[in-house]
Amino acid sequence: MKYIIVGLGNPGEEYVDTRHNTGRMALEVFRKKNNFPEWKRDNAIKALVSKNIMGKDQIILVEPDNFMNVSGKSVAPLVKNKKDAERTIVVYDDIDLPLGAMKISFNRSSGGHKGLESIIKALKTPAFARLRIGICPTTLSSKLRKPKDEKALLDFIIGPLKNSEIDALKKVTKKGADVLNLILTKGRERATGEVN
Repeated sequence: MKYIIVGLGNPGEEYVDTRHNTGRMALEVFRKKNNFPEWKRDNAIKALVSKNIMGKDQIILVEPDNFMNVSGKSVAPLVKNKKDAERTIVVYDDIDLPLGAMKISFNRSSGGHKGLESIIKALKTPAFARLRIGICPTTLSSKLRKPKDEKALLDFIIGPLKNSEIDALKKVTKKGADVLNLILTKGRERATGEVN
């Protein structure tokens, strides 16, 4: 069976350590932890790709090498039908979850995330799985402290991580790699029950 795992983010050095690249960070941890080969550029789909066999399954890791809001262009050529979509996992940052939290979901809307919107539109289905990694700061009483307006939100998600956030994201991306393995071995429904 073939699985496709997509780590969302933006290309370019200036975006490497930003909150919006959390999906790429988690996918890189997964790649190294599971001894996948180094990334290779696939110009046909404008993405970095790494392929490996795990058990009896072929796993294709994909980092779209274009901006977040057009990520679907890199994913669509790999997903030929609804079955392929159901075996696709997209890893990304989620402003609606507290920093360090994680959830699995599937068959849902984009929740306003531009990268997901692009993929749903390109695949013509929301059937793929998502590993959502929280990036939102919280108050002392654990309430989310989301940026107030669209400009503040954009500045926040593409702004550099603080040292305390880097530590929290390092921990959660390691856990995220384990969750990806769980989805691959147990299936998305069982993994959702265990993780959520």
